[in-house]
Amino acid sequence: MFGEFAGTAILVLLGDGVVAGVLLKGSKAEGAGWLAITAGWAFAVVAGVFTAIACGSANAHLNPAVTLGAAVMTGDFSKVVGYSLAQLAGAFVGAIAVWIHFSPHWSRTTDPNLKLGVFCTSPAVRQPAANLVSEVIGTFVLVLVVGAIFSERVAATGPAAGIGPYLVGSLVWGIGLSLGGTTGYAINPARDLGPRIAHAVLPIRGKRDSDWAYAPIPIIGPLVGGALAGLLARWAEF
Repeated sequence: MFGEFAGTAILVLLGDGVVAGVLLKGSKAEGAGWLAITAGWAFAVVAGVFTAIACGSANAHLNPAVTLGAAVMTGDFSKVVGYSLAQLAGAFVGAIAVWIHFSPHWSRTTDPNLKLGVFCTSPAVRQPAANLVSEVIGTFVLVLVVGAIFSERVAATGPAAGIGPYLVGSLVWGIGLSLGGTTGYAINPARDLGPRIAHAVLPIRGKRDSDWAYAPIPIIGPLVGGALAGLLARWAEF
């Protein structure tokens, strides 16, 4: 559980960190755009997975949807609650670290939507049903392809040592580039909810509400997508 906590904290520190760099006023990365954000999140995944493994989690899920998908795939649900709570706590702590790191920039940024966007996702076009489907599809791809990467059908002993995190990071980069433009590709309930809670409780000058009306979508969608991918992987005997 500590590995999941630490890995998710690093994931969010670097992932929300690149978003802060692009969105907040006065940052040297201001305006760098979507390519920078998707690349930053991909590298954040690599760093988070390595950190989780080094800190004791051989699974290195960093994501309740991945944990649920793995549970559906294997039939072992014993880690779902514990891992998910550790991931949520790690995401919360990572978001606080981003707030501290960019402390001079919050008061310079006048748009409250940009401040919220550092912490959590929001849709480009707010249509709840379509937004939910986008999160289901993106997370389905994530969990299914992660299962394929580590499938014995691809390699009897799995990827070569140390290669797996890079493959997963490249997958997340691809999802962000190809599917992320609709909702900001949460594809991870902890990555969205933990920082959203941090936004709600932190004393950020000039902030707006934390958009709790949208919050269920990046929770429910990824969990559904992860579970569906787990079912397909189990049926295909990954």
